[in-house]
Amino acid sequence: MFDVSLATFEAILPFILVGFAAQMIDGALGMAFGIINNTLLVSLLGLPPALASASVHAVETFTTAASGISHVYHRNVNWKLFRRLVIPGVIGGVLGAYVLSKVDAAVAKPFVMAYLASIGLYLLYRAWRGRVEPREPRIIEPLGLVGGFLDAAGGGGWGPVVTSNLLVQGASPRETIGTVNTSEFFLTATISATFIATLGFAAFTLHTLGLLIGGLIAAPFGGLLAKRVPARLLMAMVGVLLTATSAYTIWSALSK
Repeated sequence: MFDVSLATFEAILPFILVGFAAQMIDGALGMAFGIINNTLLVSLLGLPPALASASVHAVETFTTAASGISHVYHRNVNWKLFRRLVIPGVIGGVLGAYVLSKVDAAVAKPFVMAYLASIGLYLLYRAWRGRVEPREPRIIEPLGLVGGFLDAAGGGGWGPVVTSNLLVQGASPRETIGTVNTSEFFLTATISATFIATLGFAAFTLHTLGLLIGGLIAAPFGGLLAKRVPARLLMAMVGVLLTATSAYTIWSALSK
C-alpha cells in the first residue's frame, strides 16, 4: 500500500494529469485509459506488467463506475448489448488476470496491436467514405470473452478490442461507446478482485492515488462528449486513437 505521508501534491500531480487526460479520452471514445496508464507505469516507471495492470484496474473500478453513470444519464447505453457483453467479459477477465499473474503475456502483445492497428485504419476508411449507418452487431459474446481476457492479460484492451469490433460490425458509435464503458465497470471490479487474490495489495501505490483522482474528475464528462459528437467524427477519432496507440506499442515492443 502507498504511504499517505509521501503523497505531496508535487509528487502526484503528473499522475493526476495523466489520469484526467486518459479518462477524458476513454469516456468519449470508449478506449485508452488502460493503454495510456499502463504505458506510463511499465515504460517510464518500470513496474512489472502484472502490478501495473492490477494498479490500473483498481483505479478503473472507480472511474468506470462514474463514467458508466454518466453514459446511463445521457442515454448512451444499449441494455440488450450490455447484457450480452458483461458475463463473457467477466469470465475472460478472470482468466486473463490469472494468466498474467502466472506468466508473461507480453509475447503476444505486438500481434494483438497489429490487429488493432488494422482495425483502426479500417474505421478511418469508413469515416472518410461518408455516411455511418448503424447495423445490429452479430458477434458479441465471443468478443466480450476475448476482450475481457486481453484487457487483464495485456493490461488494457477491453475498449480497443470490443469498441472497435462492434463499430466494424456496424453498431452505433454513441451506443457502442456508452455500453462498452458501462459494462467495463463489472469487468474491472472482477479483474481487481482476482489480482488482489493472486498478488495481494502490492500494486496499490502512490501513483494509483494520482491516477484515481484525475480519472474521477474527468469521468462525468465522457457521456456528454459521446452524446454531442457526430457519429462520423466519433468513428474517425476512434480510428486515429486506435491506430496511433497500437503503432506505438508495436514500435516499443520491437525496439527492445
